[in-house]
Amino acid sequence: MSESTQAPDAGLEASGPPRWKIIGPGLVVAATGVGAADMVATLVAGSQYGYALLWAVILGVILKIVLVEGAGRYTLATGKTIFEGWKSLGKWTTWYFGPYIIIWGFVYGATAMSSAALPLAALIPGVDLKIWAVIMGLLGFVMVWFGRYQVFEKITAVLVGIMFVTVVGLAVIAVPNVPEMLKGLIPMIPSGGVVYTLALAGGVGGTITLAAYGYWLREKGWYSPKWMRVMRIDNSMAYVMTGIFVIAMLIVGAEVVRSAGVAISGGDEGLLELSDVLKEKYGAVVGNGFLVGFWAASFSSIIGVWNGVSLMFADFWGHMRKRPANHPDTMTGGKYFKFYVLWLTFPPMLLFLLDKPIALILAYGVLGALFMPFLAVTLLGLLNGHRIPKQWANRWHTNTALAITAILFIILGVQQLYKALSPLWAG
Repeated sequence: MSESTQAPDAGLEASGPPRWKIIGPGLVVAATGVGAADMVATLVAGSQYGYALLWAVILGVILKIVLVEGAGRYTLATGKTIFEGWKSLGKWTTWYFGPYIIIWGFVYGATAMSSAALPLAALIPGVDLKIWAVIMGLLGFVMVWFGRYQVFEKITAVLVGIMFVTVVGLAVIAVPNVPEMLKGLIPMIPSGGVVYTLALAGGVGGTITLAAYGYWLREKGWYSPKWMRVMRIDNSMAYVMTGIFVIAMLIVGAEVVRSAGVAISGGDEGLLELSDVLKEKYGAVVGNGFLVGFWAASFSSIIGVWNGVSLMFADFWGHMRKRPANHPDTMTGGKYFKFYVLWLTFPPMLLFLLDKPIALILAYGVLGALFMPFLAVTLLGLLNGHRIPKQWANRWHTNTALAITAILFIILGVQQLYKALSPLWAG
């Protein structure tokens, strides 16, 4: 039996109140959620609008704190996983989540491996990008397949340290314009900036891994309401770090890219273009150092998803197979967990050999656009009423914040849905 299925150490119960540590599940979920796409979106926003959307970045961090706290609170207060909660809301949640996690994993696996390969191919151009992508997938596979949560958490902390030093260090070198930053705290939407505003407010560190937080709490050994305060500190501090990281990217966009007068691509390639700008302005050491930070951000998403979403799938499939809670098949190292790790790693490698399969990309875009609204709306249902002990239910201000979050994600989801479906009417 794996460590995560064993009862908590009795000595821990008697050792006094739980203590928060800087490295915890919050850092893992935040690091996993911030990938190349978030870096590019923030960079482009900074290059186009300067500091005008700084307030949207901060709003995005607050919204993620609310969402992840809700997922964690439900797990600690009830002892149930988020999927058990979704299932209690009706069969429609299973009908949505089942196809989503299968299609999402297949397409995301290829996307994540390619993203982590890009900076390595730029640093060592003698090796083909596809080979680097396969190596990244295999490395993530080995780390998650054979590693325990404690090891995975420590590796994530190292990657976060690399991300933080390289990107925040770059922002310091760029010398931010503090008066302009202070103006950016005043909410306003620049002309033509509605889409970027929504993307920054809703997209900072936001993926399916937000819902994986409860599973990582279980892996950590935070298992009951007595860990509630620790969980809240863990979650808040992790997303404050995320906020600092994303603000640093906004500074780089505003001070480096904008002053260079270049346009950065919207895809991951935009970060490679940034490294060229940095090399020209600050030298090869800074430019290559940023590529290392780019790799750390991308690879942390690989191991985070390979671990956290595999736990979610194992729980989902365990319920489909009517396995009892905490059955070994549904835990870390169990056969359902291992199946999804394999699914994330090897089938997606086929996409490296094919042109983009339009139908699959379309389904991925549609289901992906609906996930964050799904999470926000279902948390409103789970954190009110009989599904949670009254003392841990939402208060009016939490309901207000979660409702605002749900509305924002529904708007974002509709916008992303339109974008995903656009190939159908583009001919």
